[in-house]
Amino acid sequence: MKSSNLGYPRIGEKREWKKALEQFWTGKLEKEPFLKQMEEIRLKHLQKQKDQGIDLIPVGDFSLYDHVLDTAVMFGLVPKRFNYRGGKVSLETYFEIARGTKDAVAAEMTKWFNTNYHYIVPEQDQTVPTLVENRPLQFYKEAKQKLGIKGKPVIIGPVTFVKLSKGYTNLKTVIHQFIPLYAEILRELQAEGVDWVQVDEPILTTSLSREEVELFADVYQKLHDAAPNVNILLQTYFDSIDYYEKIISLPVQGIGLDFIHDRGENLASLKKFGFPEDKVLAAGILDGRNIWRANLDEKLSLLSEIAEIVPKDRLIVQPSSSLFHVPVTVKSEDKLEEVLKNSLSFADEKLREVIVLTKGLRLGKDSIQEEIVSSTKAIKALNESTFRNNQQVQNDIQNLASVRAEREVPFNIRQAIQETTFQLPLLPTTTIGSFPQTQEVRKQRKLWRKGELTDAEYEKYINAEIKKWIEIQEMLGLDVFVHGEFERTDMVEYFGEKLAGFQFTKYGWVQSYGSRCVKPPLIYGDVSFQDPMTVKETVYAQSLTEKHVKGMLTGPITILNWSFVRDDIPRFEVVNQIALALRKEVELLEVNGISMIQVDEPALREGLPLKRENWDSYLNAAVYAFKLSTTSVRNETQIHTHMCYANFEDIIDAINALDADVISIETSRSHGELLSAFEENTYDKGIGLGVYDIHSPRVPALEEITKNIERALQVLEPKLFWINPDCGLKTRGLEETVAALEVMVEAAEQVREKLVVKK
Repeated sequence: MKSSNLGYPRIGEKREWKKALEQFWTGKLEKEPFLKQMEEIRLKHLQKQKDQGIDLIPVGDFSLYDHVLDTAVMFGLVPKRFNYRGGKVSLETYFEIARGTKDAVAAEMTKWFNTNYHYIVPEQDQTVPTLVENRPLQFYKEAKQKLGIKGKPVIIGPVTFVKLSKGYTNLKTVIHQFIPLYAEILRELQAEGVDWVQVDEPILTTSLSREEVELFADVYQKLHDAAPNVNILLQTYFDSIDYYEKIISLPVQGIGLDFIHDRGENLASLKKFGFPEDKVLAAGILDGRNIWRANLDEKLSLLSEIAEIVPKDRLIVQPSSSLFHVPVTVKSEDKLEEVLKNSLSFADEKLREVIVLTKGLRLGKDSIQEEIVSSTKAIKALNESTFRNNQQVQNDIQNLASVRAEREVPFNIRQAIQETTFQLPLLPTTTIGSFPQTQEVRKQRKLWRKGELTDAEYEKYINAEIKKWIEIQEMLGLDVFVHGEFERTDMVEYFGEKLAGFQFTKYGWVQSYGSRCVKPPLIYGDVSFQDPMTVKETVYAQSLTEKHVKGMLTGPITILNWSFVRDDIPRFEVVNQIALALRKEVELLEVNGISMIQVDEPALREGLPLKRENWDSYLNAAVYAFKLSTTSVRNETQIHTHMCYANFEDIIDAINALDADVISIETSRSHGELLSAFEENTYDKGIGLGVYDIHSPRVPALEEITKNIERALQVLEPKLFWINPDCGLKTRGLEETVAALEVMVEAAEQVREKLVVKK
């Protein structure tokens, strides 16, 4: 019986990884010192796992940006617009694919299954893939030579890789192009003496057709034949597998199953159908995506139940998924209350739990009795604390049936009222919410948090930034303004800091995309409204202009999905607590004269269950929570929302059911592909499809934005269409932001004039 890990956080305890990346991009760190720093970080992470006592340590899970992009460049899959000439992909080209250049749009980015991590979408643009470097082999050799670690190379499997790509027409044909390349990787690993290779196929936990599952048998038979002496661990995670009997019969030496997020289905299949005697089961029994300490007594019972079917000598104990979804370590959190801190388990602590449970299963419960008592006591203390026993909140949840969750009149009536109220031009221009958070903005916030600036001094600074950007918006000629969100760090963290039931860590960072790291709040108690959260800044901004300024809130589903959520009550009880708190803030904004209120839900789609049969229950609950937050306003008040990289066609009915007056959608990297959803479905409310990509530093050309607008107007009603960037501008610089918005406003004016002439 062995212990194992599936992957470790890349970013480092203090985000050393992020800092090195950004220094390299800005030219403050040369290439060789940069690569040396990255090697040091990578080896440190491997050494930590070795020191913990993990038997099967993953190698190759580390990335300079994204593991899916790593796989693509390993096969020479570089979009043609980057002028790739073949051979090993250079570091410069690697980052150009991810971030774009002056002349080439970055590759599309979307969510990694139902997590908050974004991956770079590979483009299968008729480029014939070739193996230009064997990354798993390189990382295996590095760990072995420099640390004496005989690691477990990790690679994304061929079916998952192609299914996550874009631009192909025949799945089977494209996958068969990759089989010889994967076979060569495995042969070279076999020749090097590798024992186990972790081949990640999380696509197996989604809703696949029988034909797609049959494809797995063909693929893995060919890979087995190519390298029969290397053990393949076919790893799944995030949900249960369908076609259980078919999957466990594949010609691989091990199967990894998630026993946390499977809703009991993997365990039920294991009990019903058993497990092959010639395979190892890697049992994911610790939550790789949440931060709560495991009840070791319960986990050992689960492992013992599994061991009744699969003998201990054919069991691997591991987390349910890679640990890069959680922060690095709890040990640095010296500001948390003990009752909370004792209930937490980050990556390093989860590895310790893996070791303890492996020992408990091997030697018996008595061998870990002290650890069991400690975990049980810590969890009990938090559950019995006042944080989780707010009687008012619990009464409000029980009485939800008495709370109105519908607007007073339907959209078509509200639209007529709002047209009269706002008097906006055709194709009104606006932005999504945030403006550049410069180094100076971050510096002033840091000084304030450290107590080196008084509240009054900090407020004066924030007001000066708001005033500056109101004047810039006036100069640009935008139609609807925002205050810029200079007082906010992260769009979830800001609200979490002001609501009861949330707590924040000091170093609890996780990677979102590229070097962008977020520090998700911990929803550890009952959530309730305390004081106004956004009213002061929004009202001040509105006092500076005749134009309408949008109030800006983060929606309940996004706060839920971008937080680490307590696991002692149902998630949708938590989200309704959040919704009731936000409802009070919406009402306060309206009372204070703010008649456009944007409640952003960029994470709505990412929370979708991986299996379609479970979508309706999630979407119904999500729609209800959004409406619970927003529907108490007057007909004259316009509710906006924003979503990121949503495959809109999948959830168009739910989006419509939100009953928001205006929705903006992040679409520019998908090159207008989203528009096909509107050709096949009717959407009759206000909508803004992002007309340029804010994730790239390039300033878009006038023709580019004009083309995007005109393409959208082929399928959308002009009087319902808004012009906006595809996301907030927080990460951009001042000059590029102003330049891009100037182009956007000019494009809107040109298209507006054409529409007027046509009429």
